[in-house]
Amino acid sequence: MSAVSEAIARRVAGHLRDGEVVNLGIGIPTLVADFIEDRPLVLHTENGMLGVGPTPAGDAVDVNLVNAGKLPVSETPGAAYFSSSESFAMIRGGHVGVAVLGALQVDARGRVANWAVPGRPILGVGGAMDLLVGARRVIVATTHVTKQGEPKLVQECTLPLTAERPVDLVVTEHATFAVREGGLVLVEVAPDSSREWVAEHTAARYEEAL
Repeated sequence: MSAVSEAIARRVAGHLRDGEVVNLGIGIPTLVADFIEDRPLVLHTENGMLGVGPTPAGDAVDVNLVNAGKLPVSETPGAAYFSSSESFAMIRGGHVGVAVLGALQVDARGRVANWAVPGRPILGVGGAMDLLVGARRVIVATTHVTKQGEPKLVQECTLPLTAERPVDLVVTEHATFAVREGGLVLVEVAPDSSREWVAEHTAARYEEAL
């Protein structure tokens, strides 16, 4: 992963609360595990594990320990393993405190499109739909713009929505937006960015509460 992805993951880690059970989605969210350090958090992966640790060094990789993206993970003391169906029962039953998800687009109401791009093969919505419905708090971890430089925060999503439920926070390498009363609110600008850059590269309407 790039330095930008790592910067986003580090920023997301700062928004997690001690004691939370946190599901890390595929992509940038998986990197959050590397920035938890020794905080009292329990990381969950939907393929059936509680107690996920940081990315292991090359000589410590256990091929039987992977996350939902099939990338190697480590385990923390007391880690537990179970079936995918039990894992989804935890999610749907409201036992996951926070879900960290990637996004292709986020609209002005905080709704996410993160599973399908027209014209490309579709594997399915996966667990994101369940996490958006079942997790008590949802954080999006995404780059601010696409590889083509187009804003990912848009007034209306042109890609298929993952769920109607809005997320709670959107964290990029440049800014953090909270979703309040049905709209985006800019609550933080990264130290190496500016309000002007964020305004120029955000297509969704938002308010400021810096």
